[in-house]
Amino acid sequence: MLSTWLRAIRIRFLLASVIAVSNGLAVAYWKYGTLDPLYAVLTYVGVVFLHASVDLLNDYWDYKRGIDSATKRTKFSGGTGVLPENLLTPRAVYIAGIIFLILGASIGAYFVAIRGITIAIILSFAVVAIYFYSTTIVNAGLGELFVAIKGAMIVLGTLYVQNAVLEPSALYVGAVVGILSSTVLFVNSFPDYEADMSKGRRTLVIILGRKTASTVFPIFIIAVYAMIASGIFLGFTKVYSLISFASIPLAVKSVLQLRKEPESTERVVPAMASAVTYSRITGFLLALSFIL
Repeated sequence: MLSTWLRAIRIRFLLASVIAVSNGLAVAYWKYGTLDPLYAVLTYVGVVFLHASVDLLNDYWDYKRGIDSATKRTKFSGGTGVLPENLLTPRAVYIAGIIFLILGASIGAYFVAIRGITIAIILSFAVVAIYFYSTTIVNAGLGELFVAIKGAMIVLGTLYVQNAVLEPSALYVGAVVGILSSTVLFVNSFPDYEADMSKGRRTLVIILGRKTASTVFPIFIIAVYAMIASGIFLGFTKVYSLISFASIPLAVKSVLQLRKEPESTERVVPAMASAVTYSRITGFLLALSFIL
């Protein structure tokens, strides 16, 4: 049963939120030289709870709309499969999603009490967006934008919890982290193209079409590296941040793999694998660069 729930919350994909929080803590340490361990741990836990909530609710709504039964599941797309396989009930998954949302919001409420209105605004955005992500937000074609904003808010909020300061570097680095997460979401939506479109979802890949989307994909990657490099001159990143460029071979590999045959699920899976690894390595090395 535990393994089923870990599968339901997509335990491997929670790493994206861990990396976002790590970047916020790293920027806080770089800019202000202090780090509160208790606040750091609570931030990790709260953000992971909220991330688990959006994944569970996404599985619930995709199942209710028939998307999971219409798509071919891969290691990176098509849902977790726990509902189509009857491993869990829809009600149980929905309730678990709400519980994780409440737990994450409760930790956020604690920080609202000690840090005030700024955290309240970030938390309110998170709670509302998480609940409506799999329906209203995705239906409007704003999924990738939401994920990018979410990444920025996590980094900014993490630093604010530590220092009660709206640090421009945190917002800038958060935008980079957000684009990394959007890149993964973008690529992972290729195999679900037909199922998503038939059930009313509007991903960026559906809006652009798979052929055009595969040519647009490199823009995500170029934007990340350009922002990291430009940030050095703006004072938002460090020279050490160039170590994140070590992920370039994986980025290039993902681009080339995606262009081969974007309509084929089998051909797209290697591109998704490369994109996920590229995103994680880039984000981790970026966080590391701020404490070197």
